[in-house]
Amino acid sequence: MKTNIQTKNSFNWTHFYMEFANRLLLYKDNRPGLLELIKKVFDDLEIRYPFIDNGNPMDDICPFTVFGCFNKGISNENRMGLMDGIGRELGVKAPIPTEFDGIPVLNNMKAWFFGYKADRQPDDISNLWDVFEAAIIFADKSSEVSKAVFITCYDKVRKQQGIKWNLTMALYWIRPFFYLNLDERNRSYLAEADSPYMANITKVSNLKQLPSAKTYLELIAVCKDIFQKNDSPHHSFPELSHAAWLTSTSTNQNKKRSTASFLKWFAPIINALKTIGGTATPEQVRSQIIDDLSLSDEIVNETRGKTSTKKFDNEIAFARNYLTYEGYIDKSVRGVWKLTNKGFTDPMNEEIAGEIFLKWVDILKERRENSNSSPDVQDKNEKRYWIYAPGNNSSKWDEFYSQKIMGIGWDEMGDLNQYPTKDAMKTKMKELYGEDYSYKNSAHATWQFAHEIKPGDVVYVKKGLYKIIGRGIVESDYYYDTNRDEFKHLHNINWTHNGEWEHPGQAVLKVLTDISPYTDYVQKLENAFVNDDTVDIIEEEKEVVYEPYTEDDFLSEVFMSEESYNTLANLLKAKKNLILQGAPGVGKTFVAKRLAYSIMGVKDTSRVMIIQFHQSYSYEDFIMGFRPSKDGFELKAGPFYQFCKTAQDDNEQDYFFIIDEINRGNLSKIFGELLMLIENEKRGEKLRLLYSNELFSVPKNVHIIGMMNTADRSLAMIDYALRRRFAFFEIEPAFNSDGFKAIMLEANNQKYNALIEQIQALNEYISKDEALGHGFRIGHSYLCTNKEINDGWLNSVIHYEILPLLNEYWFDEKSKIEQWTIRLCGALND
Repeated sequence: MKTNIQTKNSFNWTHFYMEFANRLLLYKDNRPGLLELIKKVFDDLEIRYPFIDNGNPMDDICPFTVFGCFNKGISNENRMGLMDGIGRELGVKAPIPTEFDGIPVLNNMKAWFFGYKADRQPDDISNLWDVFEAAIIFADKSSEVSKAVFITCYDKVRKQQGIKWNLTMALYWIRPFFYLNLDERNRSYLAEADSPYMANITKVSNLKQLPSAKTYLELIAVCKDIFQKNDSPHHSFPELSHAAWLTSTSTNQNKKRSTASFLKWFAPIINALKTIGGTATPEQVRSQIIDDLSLSDEIVNETRGKTSTKKFDNEIAFARNYLTYEGYIDKSVRGVWKLTNKGFTDPMNEEIAGEIFLKWVDILKERRENSNSSPDVQDKNEKRYWIYAPGNNSSKWDEFYSQKIMGIGWDEMGDLNQYPTKDAMKTKMKELYGEDYSYKNSAHATWQFAHEIKPGDVVYVKKGLYKIIGRGIVESDYYYDTNRDEFKHLHNINWTHNGEWEHPGQAVLKVLTDISPYTDYVQKLENAFVNDDTVDIIEEEKEVVYEPYTEDDFLSEVFMSEESYNTLANLLKAKKNLILQGAPGVGKTFVAKRLAYSIMGVKDTSRVMIIQFHQSYSYEDFIMGFRPSKDGFELKAGPFYQFCKTAQDDNEQDYFFIIDEINRGNLSKIFGELLMLIENEKRGEKLRLLYSNELFSVPKNVHIIGMMNTADRSLAMIDYALRRRFAFFEIEPAFNSDGFKAIMLEANNQKYNALIEQIQALNEYISKDEALGHGFRIGHSYLCTNKEINDGWLNSVIHYEILPLLNEYWFDEKSKIEQWTIRLCGALND
């Protein structure tokens, strides 16, 4: 077979790619025929056909995934073979390229632009064909109409499953001189401090998330403006991408490969399950592997860490987790591992295992970055409360009430979704309204109105400083209505109340204020409407769908073995009361929240409350007590009382009350008579409360998790009467866990590795110190970050976090501080 081969030229590949896109578009309405010809090419080349869904050949495909056949991590020989074969079938005349430098490629494990049929929406693939066609037309025949169609199609697909930065890579493939590729390599290059693009690019987007169509086109415009300058280092997108590729390859000659020890168990686990019949318990799988590989007792029984966990068992469990993530093993039935169709049919070796591991390292990193680990961060599913003024002196209230909308001004800003940050909003406001003001409050209001008000939120309407004139429930996300003359920024809202009520005290002056954190204030506003007998409304809370959270999610985020997790979960379920104790920085609060989520099966933040004890905390703060009011004193319920009442009304669901720094408070004083009621065997029993004539009980579905810092010498031991009512579990520093090793692999920083090695040595030294002991070791969370790990960050951790702690430990032993200062700092100088 004669093959068309191009001569060596950096960008001759663009001719083939653009013609390939044109010919591929002819199959938009003949996808079965397209799949048939692709299957033929793969068979002719004797390359494994990749488009299998649940054991069967796929019945649909998108154009970008067709391009992905030869734009992923395969040999150049196979790339050229697929280009030649599919190109001939499509009728492409341009010669196939032989040089691929600077062409973005997909991760082999994420080479589809859509999900499996059972997981995706019916229109997902059709939407991808639409944006493919719109992108070609817009690039070839730019007009306001073709631009509007492209924007609509792009924004429709950008939130679909399987779509992220790969969408920009695909657009670059089909029209490389028109569209900007934003793969990781290009984003890093554009954001470099000395890059000619950085200053202007960052005004448009921080490149942290896939931009909207409008923002994406603005980024393209910024680059093209720079291309026009005589002193620009590049004059086209292919030149830019090639330069980014050169920079990347020169600074990272060796492809990142995983050396994690547990990768060697991926294939043996699959083979063991196949031998057993496809379904087995973990014990049966381990036994089969031992027989298959004739493993010695020394390997099987080797232990690690103070807990003497078996290394073999732990590595098998860790490998199984990744096989579960990737869909090789179904673990929906607790204690049973079952091979899926993929597990039976797809190959497995250590190279594939490494690819799976590195893929999920990235995914889990992204999850950590997007996870709200701080209890102070507002959960996106949590109902929020707002106080709002509809126009100057509430002049728009009658109109908004009748039209069931709420709106704000700043119409000249246009659609608020186009601004990536509050700073971008402030910049635009200064341009529109003058440079004399900071626009801090205005930008905050427009940002919250566009991005933070969500369906289900409650809005109170104020007039002046002392009147409330309405209340409503938000029913839509933000939208911009160009058909209105004014107040074009809108939400749809169900106004439940219209009238006049006295505002408790003086209202804030701002147009829009989030009052959710002020729970007493919200309750007073709600009571005004509850006590209003002119409105007969019984309002049910809007159903909130929370993100699922499983045992596997816990094990992927927390550096803990499956065996330890099972022990921890069973302790809490059996005892109802648990204290997590450990050295500073072992992640006790992080573990507590995720333990609660894993037992609930969802990230339901409405069933988790976190408080912190301190020396001044009392029974009156925790349970109930008298507090000053404008009329003297009133009896106020504390958080634990309110939490128990909520849980009591929902007694078929588990609730979790988390107490940080539990040993900082006077526990007998804080718990009072509830010291008896929290005991597992006493749950449900009633006791009269100190301040009210009420028989109160702690419901059986309330679980209490306390956190205790074992290194705080200023605190007394926990009261023995309370101690016997809690189980205690120690959280260890996890530097030797496979999860933390994955973080080290991801960081790929020798100084980081050297510092961790010194901290492990320091922990061993602290454990042997008679004045300290293992409870004073340094936790792994000091060395966990979502930021770039560089010399500046490492120096900051040493000098401003670890050394101050050592100064406290050895305040009267300066020689030890000097010794470890030299060793820790020396790790960065080697």
